[in-house]
Amino acid sequence: MDEGMSRHRMGVRAVGAALASIGVAACLIACSPVGAGDRQSAESSPSPASTPSPAPTSDLRPEIRSSAIGAPAETVPPQALSIPSLGVDMAVTPVGIADEGQMELPEDPAIAGWYRFGPDAASGEGNIVIAAHVDSVDYPIGPLADLRDAAAGETVTVTGADGTDRGYVIESVTFYEKTALPTDEIFRRSGDPALIVITCGGPFDSSTGHYRDNVVAVARPQ
Repeated sequence: MDEGMSRHRMGVRAVGAALASIGVAACLIACSPVGAGDRQSAESSPSPASTPSPAPTSDLRPEIRSSAIGAPAETVPPQALSIPSLGVDMAVTPVGIADEGQMELPEDPAIAGWYRFGPDAASGEGNIVIAAHVDSVDYPIGPLADLRDAAAGETVTVTGADGTDRGYVIESVTFYEKTALPTDEIFRRSGDPALIVITCGGPFDSSTGHYRDNVVAVARPQ
């Protein structure tokens, strides 16, 4: 994610369709491997050994809290994400949890994943979480490679499945070492509404196939 989101899916939780209404608290821990590189490090970082590449995944692992399952609430999935100052205009698709317990992400870095067990585009509280790879096998570096360069005050637009554009203003962009990521705050489902956009960043370790950091942009409704 960011300066090179691994080619592995970044994790945030794996469950069945019934979880559409189950409380889930997610965890971002790491973006994974496959020799991804950001615009600066892609050329300078050593390439991983030439071995068969596994399917993209990551170490973003959420905790799952079960609760009584009621009738599923109608949601408004985000369908597009735009950050004009960075030239970002990308499709967004709902994602859940992979079999490994990690957040599923589209393999194509040009498509972002919306964590569908959290708040949706029309939610009036909690954090809408959208994330994408920086690059992946057979794909070029993705739009969120420049997320690290976003400045406070720049605008972000999320277009929902209802056709409504919802505007946000970036409040902060922070690099977190994956071991220090404040997951409880990032994936909170109550409190003031916010949009969280995540990718990978920091140094790429070719020996482990991981980037050290997550780049987290927090934006507030206009």
